[in-house]
Amino acid sequence: MRRAVSIVCIGGANVDRKARLLAPFQLGTSHPVATTQTAGGVARNVAENLGRLGHTVSLVSAVGDDHDGQWLIDATGPYVDVRHIVRTAKANTGTYTAVLDERGEMVVALADMAVYDTVGDEWMKQRWSELSPVSAVVLDTNFPSDAIRWTIEQCHRERLPLCVVTVSVPKVKRLPPCLHGVTWLVTNEAESIALAGTGGDSVTEAMEALIRSGVENVVVTRGANGVAYATEQGERGTLAAPNVTVTDATGAGDAFAAGFLYGVLGGFSVEDACRFGMSNAALTLQTAETVNRALNERTLHATYEQYFHQGGTKQ
Repeated sequence: MRRAVSIVCIGGANVDRKARLLAPFQLGTSHPVATTQTAGGVARNVAENLGRLGHTVSLVSAVGDDHDGQWLIDATGPYVDVRHIVRTAKANTGTYTAVLDERGEMVVALADMAVYDTVGDEWMKQRWSELSPVSAVVLDTNFPSDAIRWTIEQCHRERLPLCVVTVSVPKVKRLPPCLHGVTWLVTNEAESIALAGTGGDSVTEAMEALIRSGVENVVVTRGANGVAYATEQGERGTLAAPNVTVTDATGAGDAFAAGFLYGVLGGFSVEDACRFGMSNAALTLQTAETVNRALNERTLHATYEQYFHQGGTKQ
């Protein structure tokens, strides 16, 4: 349906463990749950989504020299080039443990990400030198500040399209104040406000501040309230989210980012790329999997048509 693009995704690759409550949550007591284990991490999830959508994708990350690390590499390998995942004996593989309520919404999540403390700008320079030429870069905010800053500056120097996908409110502070070189920023409401530092609770003000900081295109996901976006060309817009029955919300934001990138890298407008993002998120929300195993170009386009009834506008 479109020309495949070579993409490198840089950042988190974790083991996701999810415990879904079988009854309403109450503090101070144990709960019966159903547990699952899947491959996760924002960069890794985006990479697998893009791989399933037909792109050539490499993943740059760090895992422990342990069973979880090998399991994660084996689980990711069918869709992603995993040769740039570095194994280290200095820390365990990252883990993300989420407790979900009976509706599939997150109650609490626990992240053990000490393995990324082994990453720095020199580490990134070495990995970068080993990469084949790529058409675009995806960067999450799991790595330390110096590695993130170096990657943004390097993409700016090489004029490589760069999409930054935020991970959490604390980790947006790892991004530098100057964001020149960031082509697309995909974030959520709380993260956008924290990153913008405008002191209020207005997503609109946050987007304007982020455009002024150098980001070319800002996309803010708002859960059931849809998406807001702003571009340096002056485009502003909001889109309503499809009405879907949520099985599990884990991975939906990463699916949105991948669907959005599928759109913009395929030549669609930011607005239509957001629709592809919401379509992919809808596919993920309706499954217990962090990345929907049924995902491919055909299912994504069918979902787009189901919810938006139009073919999209290429720029």
